[in-house]
Amino acid sequence: MAKQSTLLAAALLLPAAHAIRPSRIARRDAIKAAPPAFLLASRPAWARYDDYKDGPRGLKYVVTEPGAGATPQRGQSVKAEYTLTLDGFAEDGGRVVDSSKGFMKGPFAFYAGTGGVIKGWDLMIMEMKEGEARKLIIPADLGYGSKGAGGKIPGGATLYFEVKLAALGDAPVLNEKQQQWLDEHPI
Repeated sequence: MAKQSTLLAAALLLPAAHAIRPSRIARRDAIKAAPPAFLLASRPAWARYDDYKDGPRGLKYVVTEPGAGATPQRGQSVKAEYTLTLDGFAEDGGRVVDSSKGFMKGPFAFYAGTGGVIKGWDLMIMEMKEGEARKLIIPADLGYGSKGAGGKIPGGATLYFEVKLAALGDAPVLNEKQQQWLDEHPI
């Protein structure tokens, strides 16, 4: 009787064990469905961020925290918190090269839309609301170009910024000459 019970149990478990083991067809189908390794290796950095929105002049961005405040006017003082990485964002293995949180210990102050920062920042800050945070991907021509910057940023580098428009200063009071300059120098 014990021998029959053992044989019966083995007969019942055999199909279940076979169902767990992947078949050759399943492995073959999986291999065919997977992209070749050379396609994965040659995938451009931008491809990781296909869900990002297209901004002005080739910028890409995603809003990570909506803002409730106003958007800055050209010439208005603003304060922004940021982290700059190369080769992707930090969570994707990118290398942090600058941050207002670590190196400068406070928000970075500048005048919006006046050319005091890289072109990519000027373009995006003008669209952001106070309190808004974005991840930005800035192509080299809107960043530091072919020359790079400060020995930390190589020429031709795509810049990956996490930016928060922390505060807006008072609305700008521009004299005629300053207003003329802004009119003659669009962003």
